[in-house]
Amino acid sequence: MMKLKIGDPAPMFTAPATDGSSIKLSDFLGAKLVLYFYPMDDTPGCTKQACSLRDHNQEIRDKGAAILGVSTQDAESHQRFTEKHHLNFPLLADTDGAVARAYGAIGGGGLLGTAMSLFGVANRITFIIDESGHIAHIIDQPDCPNHAEEVLKLL
Repeated sequence: MMKLKIGDPAPMFTAPATDGSSIKLSDFLGAKLVLYFYPMDDTPGCTKQACSLRDHNQEIRDKGAAILGVSTQDAESHQRFTEKHHLNFPLLADTDGAVARAYGAIGGGGLLGTAMSLFGVANRITFIIDESGHIAHIIDQPDCPNHAEEVLKLL
């Protein structure tokens, strides 16, 4: 698997969202997209990251960007997570890991990366995709409680 880099075209995808709709990358062409991968719904780090983005969603939208969260849990898990924490952006149910694999967000080096890959758990990584559908920025190790601030600095 080739690692994506800044300037690469973002891999196309279609996946089911929290509300049962189907979301495609092409839905966001002409706008910026904050596409963030996270390991698991309702865990401490993932909750802090999602809530940071929730709390700053309007500022992110004011900069012309939408937010999508992606993990390998199913839509029901995402719905519970969304309702519990009042998330104001969609989560994609990447149950087969196809979107995460396309973005290089599953697997990686070391024992932890191998274990996460075996269990189909996504790595924590954020891609900011520009209006033309290219990777503009990559945040390899997001600071979960302050993730929105990291994103806002790059938009």
